[in-house]
Amino acid sequence: MANLTYRSLLETNNYLRNLSDTTYWLCITRTVQESKLFPMNPYMLLSYLNSFYRLPTLLREIDAATPAEELGDRAREVSLKVDTVNAAWGMPAFYLIGREMLMNWGLLRPGDAVEDVVDVLDFSRRFNLAYHRNDGHITNKEFGDRSQFLPERTLQVFEADLHGVTPGDRLHTAATKLIAQLSQYAFLAHCECRIGLHNSGPYNFGDNRQLIVRDFFELTEGDYPWLDGIATQLPFNNLTIPIVFKDTNFHLMDDWASFEAEPSYDAANIVAVGMYTSDALTDGYVPVGMENAQTLAETMEHYREILNEATADLWKRIASWSREQMIDAGALVYSSVAKDFAHLAGTYRQDDWFQLDARVQRFKPLMNDEFGRDNLGEMVGLLGLPHQKANEYTMARYSSLNQNMLTAIPYSVLTDDDFAPTVGDRFSGSSSLPAKNGLWTTSAGRIDIEEYNRLARGFTPAVLGKENRYLDEEWVKWNYTSSRADDLYRLTQRGSRNLADRGAGLRRADIAGIAEEARGANR
Repeated sequence: MANLTYRSLLETNNYLRNLSDTTYWLCITRTVQESKLFPMNPYMLLSYLNSFYRLPTLLREIDAATPAEELGDRAREVSLKVDTVNAAWGMPAFYLIGREMLMNWGLLRPGDAVEDVVDVLDFSRRFNLAYHRNDGHITNKEFGDRSQFLPERTLQVFEADLHGVTPGDRLHTAATKLIAQLSQYAFLAHCECRIGLHNSGPYNFGDNRQLIVRDFFELTEGDYPWLDGIATQLPFNNLTIPIVFKDTNFHLMDDWASFEAEPSYDAANIVAVGMYTSDALTDGYVPVGMENAQTLAETMEHYREILNEATADLWKRIASWSREQMIDAGALVYSSVAKDFAHLAGTYRQDDWFQLDARVQRFKPLMNDEFGRDNLGEMVGLLGLPHQKANEYTMARYSSLNQNMLTAIPYSVLTDDDFAPTVGDRFSGSSSLPAKNGLWTTSAGRIDIEEYNRLARGFTPAVLGKENRYLDEEWVKWNYTSSRADDLYRLTQRGSRNLADRGAGLRRADIAGIAEEARGANR
């Protein structure tokens, strides 16, 4: 339960205001795509309400099993769906927008659910501080729109092991086609939203080269009921594709995990690629088809064939849905952005994340396309609702108008008791979608959720073991000649084609020499 003190409220409102400014900037500066298939505005509004009613209870259970800062450490070491767009920004923002909706309708006052708000934002803040530990910021926006959470030891493995490409060769062609197919498929699997895609970086690779890391999630049977029986030939649910570009400066990597570059993203500038997988049960990134360039190209071509067929299969399935089913699916994709926290903690239950709460179902009759469009646009774009107004002397960060997207908690809750502290912890809900019947695709195979939870509860990555967890980049800088640093780096180097057992103390020149030596040996 929240500890309501002046300090905790000051910290909560500070974080809330930062989220408010960041979310407004994202909404007014990023591109907007409209779906001709899914009723996106209605499903987004319902998802915010579902987040508001369910997240506090679910996060308290997760936090009790695995503290938020430990989850941030886990997410920092590999690519998981607890990433920037889902957990770092989406989870707290969706929750707070649901709160704004209820205040706009006169069903909630700013002091109501104060314990829930404090707990959700405290969890989010602790996760973000640990997730962004290597760059020392709490959001990408705070870091100047950069996302550089990976440690040096992981980046060294990427640099040593990625395969060089030239435009038109087999691997270059296979990689660009697979990325296009993954993007199309992940967009559809997530009800035509970007939640299944993630980008991070850029990282300096020298010689006017930069690395970005592209992640694709929920590719086959897992949490989403509509992916049962889809893409089952694919052995992994997540794929990570690190890409090195020449002569391209990625100057923006925002909290929606989208990017901008000068010149613009051009496949002709790709000079190296690789492919990995990771999930809640992997000890670091696991190479996929990385033995040599030919094997990687063959693997990428094969996965593209699987996903091409899966995209057609999924289109056929979704085309049979009713409007209500499309709304439910989209709302559940959005409101479940924090679900992989439960996978990491071993507390996942399907009905917790894939039902619309009974309290949310009451609002569904309101959600025609016109209401959804106008309500969402007013709340996150125009910021014209009365409760979003500040005093007339205020100038907001990005608009210079007297407005805020998200409403702060009044400090009066510390001295009066005229508020409801929480929305409660009892769930009742439903969904119009078919129930999930398939297994979960993991690095441990296709397993049921009981086995998945059991394995997750007993798993700690070696680099986060008791003796290693606090060996950060600053420690390495001062101790790179020590045996402890060597041991830490060797843990990340396991499975590396070119760096296995090399240990710490390597510089970029050493990495380049090792990679060149390996290429020469393979000629």
